[in-house]
Amino acid sequence: MTYSKQPTTRWWPLISIWILALGAGIYFALTSDINRQGLIMKSIGAGIVAGALSVMWLLALSRLPWGIRLKGFFGVVLLGVACISLFRYEGVSGDLFPIIKWRWSAAAEKVATGIVDSSDLVDGSYPQFLGPNRDTTITGVTLDPEWNRKPPRLIWKQPIGEAWSAFAISGNRAITQEQDGEDELVVCYELLTGNVFWEHRYPARFDNPLGGIGPRATPTIDEHRVFTLGALGDLFCLDLETGEKLWGHNVLEKHGASLPDWGMAGSPLVYGDFLIVSVGGSGGHSLVAYDKTTGDNFWRGGSGAAHWSSPVLYDIAGKKQVLIFNKKALVAHDVSNGKILWEYPWLTDGMPHVAIPVLVPGDRVILSSAYGKGAAMLQISPGEKKQKVKRLWKTLHLKAKFNNYVFKDGYIYGLDDGMLTCIDVEKGRRTWKKGRYGHGQNILVGDLMLLTTEQGEVLLLEPVPEEPRILGSFQALKGKSWNPPALVGEYLLLRNHLEAALYRLPLLEE
Repeated sequence: MTYSKQPTTRWWPLISIWILALGAGIYFALTSDINRQGLIMKSIGAGIVAGALSVMWLLALSRLPWGIRLKGFFGVVLLGVACISLFRYEGVSGDLFPIIKWRWSAAAEKVATGIVDSSDLVDGSYPQFLGPNRDTTITGVTLDPEWNRKPPRLIWKQPIGEAWSAFAISGNRAITQEQDGEDELVVCYELLTGNVFWEHRYPARFDNPLGGIGPRATPTIDEHRVFTLGALGDLFCLDLETGEKLWGHNVLEKHGASLPDWGMAGSPLVYGDFLIVSVGGSGGHSLVAYDKTTGDNFWRGGSGAAHWSSPVLYDIAGKKQVLIFNKKALVAHDVSNGKILWEYPWLTDGMPHVAIPVLVPGDRVILSSAYGKGAAMLQISPGEKKQKVKRLWKTLHLKAKFNNYVFKDGYIYGLDDGMLTCIDVEKGRRTWKKGRYGHGQNILVGDLMLLTTEQGEVLLLEPVPEEPRILGSFQALKGKSWNPPALVGEYLLLRNHLEAALYRLPLLEE
């Protein structure tokens, strides 16, 4: 009697697959040091390909007995089903790393400490994206740096609808944008209690596997009006006291513009009687100024497609102008008529332009974006027909993704692909880079800086060019925290896509 010999298991293809995957990871790490997001995405892609090829090896090339092959294949299928049943996908981090959580993870709960009385007066405002001057800077407030002796105190914390909007604050009214099912909401909260004053609801839903769900822009408060822009282009003027709609329209439909890949995110800007919005339409419909009272067109200009940056108003080289960081260029418009004063090309293969360019003394502008692009400083000067633009330096040491960096005493402070860094403005050189905090946000408050990390922690720093001096910290929120903070006096109002919280910070007595 003769017996057929079982073929020897062919291991070399499987070993080769994973050696190549490991080699690809090492190669990506060596060649993508300036693009952390690209490194992570390529490495994940290599892992997925290696896994798929491993299954193909098992079924077609392994020479294992068919019983073992089928058991192995169905084991992989069952493992996939188990993972889907046990875990949920919650988007990606700022570095594009998938966020996976248990399906039974606890949701945010409402907490009210009763420390303050709702009848207390709140003096001050944070009326728009990035503060009164749209520069992440607050004056007139002196924080007490001794957080060990007098720590920040929680006033309230509660769940909130998904969105990457921040809060705009006027007195005891705090307004943000949220998603609720198939509707977008503009919600006005009582600052000191978290109770809802009013909400404005309308049908709209934007969802992106990487960018997440909900509105992206932050409301703008101007006297008794609130201006909001939804993720699908719905622009509204609402009454601050009641939430009543005063006027509104969809800017994409009105100007024939296309929806950016990750939704509309440019917060409206008010200047005098103008409401200025980055629409991104072609044929002179890129940046549009409306009559803030009626919604009628005042002017429009440019033809650049919109990205996710917001317009900002600066006085540069004798001209008051609106800067907007578009898909392919940084463009400056005359605020009186919308005509282009100057532009500077900035191409990143469609990668997002988010951070607002910063004006520094001497009619100079610093712009920055992530995905390996870096930063540059531009010198703006008068010209015959248009203003002149000259690049003074370029660096890879500041790659701002979501973070809006700040200028202080000749230096720029911000997050370089998630790591805190300091850049000498005159030379464009880095003085230090320390601490990985993810893609969070910050506010410069006098001589100190509040940094909110992507992990929901708040740090108090003294920004100096010698070293990062961390004075204190506390865990403020749970979950991925991309939304910018808002500060009015001693009250720090925070939110992310899951929860919102109000903290009282200690101030120095004058």
